[in-house]
Amino acid sequence: MTASGTAVFTNPDEYGAGFGDASVNVFLTGRGDFKARLTWLKLRHLHLFRCREDVPSIAYISLAPLRSFVSFPLPSSSPPIWNGVKLQLGDIVIHSRGECAHRWTKGACQWALVSVPPNQLAHYCRVLAEADLTDRPVGRILRPHRDMAMRLRRLLSKACNLAETTSEIFAHLEAARALEQEFIHALVNCLTADNAYNSPASRQRQADIMTRFESALCTEFDKRPRVSELCATIGVPERTLSACCVKFFGLSPARYIRLRRLNLVRAELQRADPASASVAQIAQHYWFSELGRFAATYRALFGESPSATLRRARANSAGITYSTPPPSPKQ
Repeated sequence: MTASGTAVFTNPDEYGAGFGDASVNVFLTGRGDFKARLTWLKLRHLHLFRCREDVPSIAYISLAPLRSFVSFPLPSSSPPIWNGVKLQLGDIVIHSRGECAHRWTKGACQWALVSVPPNQLAHYCRVLAEADLTDRPVGRILRPHRDMAMRLRRLLSKACNLAETTSEIFAHLEAARALEQEFIHALVNCLTADNAYNSPASRQRQADIMTRFESALCTEFDKRPRVSELCATIGVPERTLSACCVKFFGLSPARYIRLRRLNLVRAELQRADPASASVAQIAQHYWFSELGRFAATYRALFGESPSATLRRARANSAGITYSTPPPSPKQ
């Protein structure tokens, strides 16, 4: 079944839920209202997403193991930093099955996420390039020839522009099939190039630590754990976790935890009913006990007071402007 469309989001939670087989949890790191545009195209085997985010953020991304995922940066002022590696235009990340990873951007950013069923991707690699694309336990960064990467970006742009402006074309099976085959052929050419970025084993160890860190934060949601307690839970020294956090998103563990809690408060305020909700109750639920200091920190990060966020919650309750409905996570 073919599905396509585009949406503009003003709520990070709504945006993160629009990726179908990928979970994207976005935490803002700089001032400014969140705004993102997501364009998608789902063909028989191929799923494409073009993403544009206008504010600096950290995202924790979890990929469903039932599909093979590839991502790559698009031209923008702030290239994404993926698991501590600053990606260059032309780089392609081929993710491991079910991978979880952090993506950090320092400003406006554009990127693409592509997925194909694993057996189909392996089949295309054998048929089109006589190559065996074996699943690996860790993701890799590929740096194909400049012309190959440019062709892939151009085909993505072509497909997404059609999804935004003339989506009815995909009702014609031959047109949809031709576009899918052309894109997959270009993707296979990039994935079977020999010039892979040599990723040290230490980077994967750091990625594993950061995944355990996120899991521990979710597990310890109902209390306010200290960094030392989290380190004991995930089995690493504090200095190791600190080095990983600085590399992956430029913050100490304590500052990241605080930033995460502030973003969770903002999301709760945006969902709340201003007639019955209380800023104090929501802040205290996320372990902010000194309300004056909390309000000042909140304003410094988001550019408005928490009460202002709550007051306009109803006006922006949808948090989203659709051109067409977003894809269902089950599609």
